[in-house]
Amino acid sequence: MIKELLVILISSSLVNNVVLSQFLGLCPFLGVSKKTNTAAGMGAAVIFVITLASAVAGVIYKFILQPFDITYLQTIVFILVIAALVQFVEMFLKKFMPGLYQALGVYLPLITTNCAVLGVALTNVQKNYGILAGVVNGFATSVGFTISIVILAGIREKMAHNDIPESFKGMPIVLVTAGLMAIAFCGFSGLL
Repeated sequence: MIKELLVILISSSLVNNVVLSQFLGLCPFLGVSKKTNTAAGMGAAVIFVITLASAVAGVIYKFILQPFDITYLQTIVFILVIAALVQFVEMFLKKFMPGLYQALGVYLPLITTNCAVLGVALTNVQKNYGILAGVVNGFATSVGFTISIVILAGIREKMAHNDIPESFKGMPIVLVTAGLMAIAFCGFSGLL
């Protein structure tokens, strides 16, 4: 059991990185990665939402949707769970961390529609993960997201001081950088 959870942890965070190999969650990845502190804050919010959404979605799926044979409602139910959790995070940040709340701006409510969050909940169902394995998968996936966004933010902060050709300034160089990061993360495929 521990070995299986460790494989899920490494696989979901590094080998099958949600952003760099599955290309889910690109909107906040590209939009919030201008500064490392903002990227780390977004990563923390995503870790909280995905981990808790994996747990709640797993419990609802196992104890409500499956027994009553209404699994066809899973996508709608998972979206509602995610939306409620994001509202909770938004209220918490607005009350206790207003600076981070302002820095995240429109990208915080976009966690609700972040396909990475819904993708994790659906992956847990598709791979028949139990509740614990689903939570580990959700946590590992969100940690992988956080690693990716913080690395990109660090690179973007350094690139701001470089002489970049005019045609590559702005989003083009960010996309090239993300592509190079994706190639680098392919190196982790040999771990498993």
